[in-house]
Amino acid sequence: MVLPVRERRRLLAPLGSVFELPSQNGDVDSKIVVALERLGQVFRILLRERAQEYGLSPIGAQFLVYLLHHDVELRRISQLAREFRLTQATVSEAVASLEAKGLVSREHWPEDRRVMTLRLSTEGELVATDLSTWADTVKEHLDPYSSEEKEVVMRFLMRLMGSLQESGAISVARMCLTCRFFQRNAHQGTGSPHHCRLLDVPLGGSELRVDCPEYEHATD
Repeated sequence: MVLPVRERRRLLAPLGSVFELPSQNGDVDSKIVVALERLGQVFRILLRERAQEYGLSPIGAQFLVYLLHHDVELRRISQLAREFRLTQATVSEAVASLEAKGLVSREHWPEDRRVMTLRLSTEGELVATDLSTWADTVKEHLDPYSSEEKEVVMRFLMRLMGSLQESGAISVARMCLTCRFFQRNAHQGTGSPHHCRLLDVPLGGSELRVDCPEYEHATD
């Protein structure tokens, strides 16, 4: 007897897979994972479409946006490799393509002349500025939701990212929750319950950062 295609797919699906529909439909964790995966598809499509406008690869476009918004000490080849979980060879190849297009150049890091950092050219800054809007479509869809709803989602995602960072799944996440300067619930009962020891300022939930230039990973 030849089983219908749908039945064969059901039997071949990995046991416990989040993509296996019967178990997924009864499991909230699986639904969250699948929802995040679908959102990841949206981001990949949006990025690819904008990158193609400039004849760039998606990773090349991401590099330009990253270089535009991060300070010189974070613009090294090795840092890009850590940031995007790529080999230095892969990063060097992508950077070489950007150099060939006149968008990026290499220069010595002022604090250590042995270290090379990357700098956007004037054209590179213009392209990176335009590419920086590639995810705005998603942001626009957040407008109808209340501040309270968005803050709950933001804090949940930050905790999830922190857990993934601790497990090694995310190599870099410069956010408050995993920073050594962050003091949780230092001002309980107020509208800004947390505290940044570096800036010496209280922090409300909406003020927590996902990418902070002063970030230092907590060791305890």
